[in-house]
Amino acid sequence: MKNLTNKQINALVKQLESLNFKVFTKPFELNIVGERKDSTNSNSFDDRLFVFWKNENGNWVGKEYSITTDPGTYWLKNPMNVNGTAILKAGQYINSHKIGYHKGQYKALVQSKPLTVFRDYDRNAILDFNNGKEQTGLFGINIHKASSVTSEVNKWSAGCQVFKNAEDFQNFMELAEKHKEKNGDNFTYTLIDERASNRAFKRGLTYQGIIIMGVIAYIVYRKYKKLPVIPKSLKKYF
Repeated sequence: MKNLTNKQINALVKQLESLNFKVFTKPFELNIVGERKDSTNSNSFDDRLFVFWKNENGNWVGKEYSITTDPGTYWLKNPMNVNGTAILKAGQYINSHKIGYHKGQYKALVQSKPLTVFRDYDRNAILDFNNGKEQTGLFGINIHKASSVTSEVNKWSAGCQVFKNAEDFQNFMELAEKHKEKNGDNFTYTLIDERASNRAFKRGLTYQGIIIMGVIAYIVYRKYKKLPVIPKSLKKYF
């Protein structure tokens, strides 16, 4: 677990706004944002969860946790659903979760409204984000924890958003209880795909390059358009 700086939180706010996602600004109203790493390798807790909110003084405060947003290798190879294992689709899901019990065992954020998933059906250890069939519904995509000490996802996630560290999860749930006390028992989960962000950044650079080259070409054209194609000093050779 790490504390977020104001610079990091402001960058997250701008990113959410650029995607036309909602940013919550009431005191202790949590913004819960998962960031999926640009990787198709499964079974590692290589994603991040950002949780940030405004305190009673109106200042941003936030935390960063290690999680997985993807299912573990075991469930990719042995899906519980005939259509394949669920991989949550990136997007913002308003009021999608409530505090409840994960598998009846301990308090967690449990899915309460439909979410959209991809079904990875090819039964290998590679995460498939593009070819799977989309489904929307109630699939038990909860936000919960793994064991107290673990380095691999394995059976801990069949599509859920899972904390690597149990103590981090306990800290997160304390924040969730505070949110519930102040703002009610509805939590919005936002999942950002790092790959999509990188693609958007590269597209932006490409468009910038095209615009710059266009401006340069226009300046050159305006500057030299009155000059003859063949300079007078060379006409004797033609």
